[in-house]
Amino acid sequence: MSGHSKWATIKRAKGANDAKRGALFTKLSREIIQAARQGGGDPAMNFKLRLAVQRAKASNMPNDNIERAIAKATGAGGDENLDEITYEGYGPGGTAFLVATLTDNRNRTVSEIRHQFSRAGGSLGETGSVGWQFEAKGLITVPVNANDPEELALQAIDAGAEDVEVQGDVVEVRTDPSSLEAVRKALESVSLEVENADFAMVPKVIVELEEKAAHQVLRLIEALEDLEDVQRVYSNADFTDEVLASYGG
Repeated sequence: MSGHSKWATIKRAKGANDAKRGALFTKLSREIIQAARQGGGDPAMNFKLRLAVQRAKASNMPNDNIERAIAKATGAGGDENLDEITYEGYGPGGTAFLVATLTDNRNRTVSEIRHQFSRAGGSLGETGSVGWQFEAKGLITVPVNANDPEELALQAIDAGAEDVEVQGDVVEVRTDPSSLEAVRKALESVSLEVENADFAMVPKVIVELEEKAAHQVLRLIEALEDLEDVQRVYSNADFTDEVLASYGG
């Protein structure tokens, strides 16, 4: 599991305060709206929408909010144009970043992202500057619960996973993007709990950082994720358990 994946797992476990939960629901609504516009409002027929709805439910977003977002995309009041743009940048310690956004104002978004990189001592890069360091994957997180982690890993491989890594109380399952849904269904068919299933940009090589630089990268990740237009932040930084335990924000 990459360091960023470990950090995401810790954040989910900690939960969010009301203000951040509200901001998260706004981002999830945008994601649902965009997916429904692109592929229709029926999750059964629109895999991207189905993933967005699953993410929303996993974050305890009320069903009414989910239904309103789908209705906005497919009915009246759905005239807000959202552009999907991925920005590339350099963070502390020579780390590479991909920042996936949904925005109705490109100038605002790029200005806010550039500001956060500059504050962290990094810089916003050109298109293609770091993207080659990542590859698209399906990413599934399965809690170990009462299962034998090694047996769970073998079940994931049997289900079609490309790679599996046991990390504490979760197993991270990587798939080819086209196999994500099939592997998820196969895992659930043998009564395994799927905590999260999504597409991700996974670093080909991770960068190990000393504590000071690691904390700077974590602060940059949080600052970027707090921006309204940012949907996902990917980095190639690796964080040890000790670094994560000592991080105070």
